[in-house]
Amino acid sequence: MELRHLQHFVAVAEDQHFTRAAERLMVSQSGLSASIRALERELRAPLFVRTTRRVTLTEAGRALLTEAERILAQVRAAHEAVAAVQGVLRGTLALGTEQCIAGVHVARLLAAFRREHPDVEIRLRQAGSGALAEEVAAGRLDLAFAYRTRADGDQLRSVSLTSEPMTVLCHPRHRLAASEALLCPDDLAGEVFVDFYPDWGPRRATDTAFAAAGVRRTVALEVNDVHTLLDLVDENLGIAVVPRHFRHKRPTLTALPLKGTGEAEYETVALLPHEHSTSPAARALLALLEAEGLAPYRSS
Repeated sequence: MELRHLQHFVAVAEDQHFTRAAERLMVSQSGLSASIRALERELRAPLFVRTTRRVTLTEAGRALLTEAERILAQVRAAHEAVAAVQGVLRGTLALGTEQCIAGVHVARLLAAFRREHPDVEIRLRQAGSGALAEEVAAGRLDLAFAYRTRADGDQLRSVSLTSEPMTVLCHPRHRLAASEALLCPDDLAGEVFVDFYPDWGPRRATDTAFAAAGVRRTVALEVNDVHTLLDLVDENLGIAVVPRHFRHKRPTLTALPLKGTGEAEYETVALLPHEHSTSPAARALLALLEAEGLAPYRSS
């Protein structure tokens, strides 16, 4: 088995198409097909189900994809480590982030990184914390700015960026807006909630808080971006429980502190693989983050 076979296999799996994968790899389609057939012969298993329109992974193919991505990420990290020892940082920085993450200004940080390391290609992916954790664990991302839960397992380590309490946002004319007492999850029972998809960090934190309090809630309005969430609350269509810094994005909304959330305080972290698998580019980004005082640096 050669590295090029794995590179070809991953490209076809990503594009679900031999022609598109061949164009991206700048190889002939016949050469790519021969490479995949050689890999299938060696593994004694079909890796793809082929149709005239696309190809899909078999069960064996899905099993191989996880390991192939990890192997290729380690090989890339090895090349970059050698280049770093020689005094030049090259390669790729693959970064993931949730929307409106607290504790770091992502665009400003990446601009500073590009000035410092112009030979490194920057790739950015925005998604929910659950998906980002999976991408880092699989080696598809070097690091991600996200919210971490215990469900992320032992494959990842984290660098703390900041923590803040969860806050209730509502319309100024909502019945809760006049409340002078600290709210707890029990006070919100029966409310209409606006929230993110289940793998987003704020949603995971809120679900954890309400489960710990034994309060059932139903998310009637589910969105995948911050501004739509704020728009729905601004129209008095529901309330939202979000990290405190969200209140600054729509000052016209009423922000109310929420007590009794216990361990559900919202902590933003940088998610990384274990130390021996962390790429030089990821280390350089964290060093820049610490040097510029953009966030505290605490690993766990």
